[in-house]
Parts: sequence; structure tokens; C-alpha cells
Amino acid sequence: MNENFQLRKLLSMGNNIFQLTAITLFTFAVMSWLVPDTFFTIRNLRSMSFQFPELGILSLAMMLAMLTGGIDLSIVGIANLASILSGFVFLRFLPEEASNELVILFVAVVICIAVVVGLVCGFINGMLIAKFSVPPILATLGTMQLYTGIAVVLTKGAAVVGFPMQYSEIGNGSVGGIGIPLIVFLFFLFLFLLIQKKAVLGINLYLVGTNAKAAAFSGIRTARTLILSYMLSGALASIAGIIMTARTNAAKADYGASYILQSILVAVLGGTNPSGGSGNVVGILMAVLSLQFLSSGFNMLRFSNFAKEFIWGVFLLAIMIVNYYTNERHKT
Repeated sequence: MNENFQLRKLLSMGNNIFQLTAITLFTFAVMSWLVPDTFFTIRNLRSMSFQFPELGILSLAMMLAMLTGGIDLSIVGIANLASILSGFVFLRFLPEEASNELVILFVAVVICIAVVVGLVCGFINGMLIAKFSVPPILATLGTMQLYTGIAVVLTKGAAVVGFPMQYSEIGNGSVGGIGIPLIVFLFFLFLFLLIQKKAVLGINLYLVGTNAKAAAFSGIRTARTLILSYMLSGALASIAGIIMTARTNAAKADYGASYILQSILVAVLGGTNPSGGSGNVVGILMAVLSLQFLSSGFNMLRFSNFAKEFIWGVFLLAIMIVNYYTNERHKT
């Protein structure tokens, strides 16, 4: 059963990946033609490699929730809360004249704390959805306000600043000429590609999203699968928060508010069915690249932020309409 399910899933994703690749290349070509002196340059390509990984990681988190037929509106709230708590650890416990080794140890501890915060927040989301039967959109909308509210109370609305240089390297440093944020994103992309294709959890996520009742009758622990998916989503969100904080050298309760809409857009554009049961990690990569090319090009063409938000919304609606009619055509 699982082999047949995977075969059908992979075949259905083939056309979508081809279309996404074509869209991405077309977007890159158009922007290179419109602003050749600034877009198609090594400097801009390197700059983009530091910008899109945090959105890519948040989109992976959104995809995990959508695979089960849910949604996670709290990912940005989790990212900000985790990064703010990390900042407090540095400000309150790291000595001013700390050695390089001690700072690196603190960085490692802070990353672990942030991931634990993400796991706990994701566990709360999963429990509300799996055990208390709260609809995912309502559960995560409520926890989004909760996590953001906690962050606002802790900071009183101000930004947390003063991160050490070694921490900032996570968001601005490079290894072998490749930005660390891009390396982190590609690592999780590859990890979840393996989970999607090889791990029992990956198969269970798709089965639960396709038909939760049938999955339960086949012996899958649906509640456990749901909780694990939201815990993983929360952990990814906290890692995105670390990268975002390290890149800007500051943490604040309202950072990255537009990432919620954009992560949904990337997930849907990447072939994730909002109703659950289908989604592809490679599609996330193509979609986030396409969106980054558009965003970078819009900035160079001096589009206003209001116009960009409008375009993202229209783009999302258009994709959902096209996907709906495409699915209907395949059914017939």
C-alpha cells in the first residue's frame, strides 16, 4: 500500500516541479532583463543567498502543517519568541569580558534553548489540534497571539540588541564562499527530503493528510503524527528565528510579520495541498527562489511595500484557483 501511495504521489509531483522550474527560470530571466545592471550580478546573487533561507525554512515549517491538512499561523510568533529568549540569555548571563570559547559555548546553548522553545510551542499547537479537536487555523491563530503577546510583555515592545559577533556570524558568515544561512536551509531541505521519501513519519504525514480516518483504521497513530508534525514545525520556526536575529543583530516581537503570508504562498506554489496529502520539498526550493527573484526585482524597480503585499495576495489566490481546476481536471 505504501509503495503504491508513494508512486502515485511522486508521479503527480513531476509535472508540478517542471512547471515550477520553468516559472523560476522565467522570473529570473525577466528580472535580469528589466534590471540587468543590478539584478544579474554576483553581489546581488550573494545578497539573495543570505535573504531567502529564513523564508525557506519557515515555508518548510508551513508545509509540514499543511501536509496533515492543517496550517500553522504561529510560526513567526514562535520564531520571534525563541529569538527574544535567546537574546535575554546573552544579555543577562554572558560576561562582558567573556573569552571566545565561552561565547561559542553560549551560542550553542542559546541555539538549543531556541529549539526547545520551538518544540514546546509546537507541542502546544499539536495538543490543541490533536487532543482537543480545535481547528488548526483557530488553534494556531490563538497561539500566534499568545506567543507574540508573551514576546511583547517580555520586551515591552522594544528590540533586543547586543548579540555577540560570534552569534551574528550565523546570519552573516560564510563557509567556503557559501553563506551559512543557505547551508542551514539546504541541510534541512535535504533532511526533510529523506524524511519525505524514506522515513515512516513522512509517509504517515501524507496518509493522515489524505484521509485521517482511513489512516487511523490502518493502524497509524494520527494524534501522535499530528503532534510530531507541529513540533517539527515549531523547531524549524525557531531556527528561522535564530537566522533572522543573527542576520539583523536584533530581536523584536513584530519582526517578519509578512513571512506568514509569504510562507503560505511558497508552500502552495511549491505544490502543497492546503487540504493535506500532497507536498514536495523540492517544490519549496523552487517556489522560494521564484519569490525571492520577484522580491529582489521589485525592490530594484522601486515597487512600494504596499504594492508588493497586494501582488503576493493576488498571486496566492491565482495559484489556488489554478491548482483547484488542475486537480478537478485530473479527477475527470
